[in-house]
Amino acid sequence: MTAAWKAAGLTYNRYLAIAARTVRRSLKEQSRLAAERRGQMDLRFAKWENGKQGEVRSLAQANNEAIAQNAEK
Repeated sequence: MTAAWKAAGLTYNRYLAIAARTVRRSLKEQSRLAAERRGQMDLRFAKWENGKQGEVRSLAQANNEAIAQNAEK
């Protein structure tokens, strides 16, 4: 028998994200705010060329810029 999350068409990571969000929303106000801050991520990346690290950029910002560039085409 398959797991309920798999039968619903979710990946395990998506299932965990939904479960975590549900738990965070069920907490009291002060605990909820602290838990929501921990749940936020700020991913950064840097492109390496010839063994040297390039500029460190925000992944969200880079995605938004790429979407804007592709929309212009």
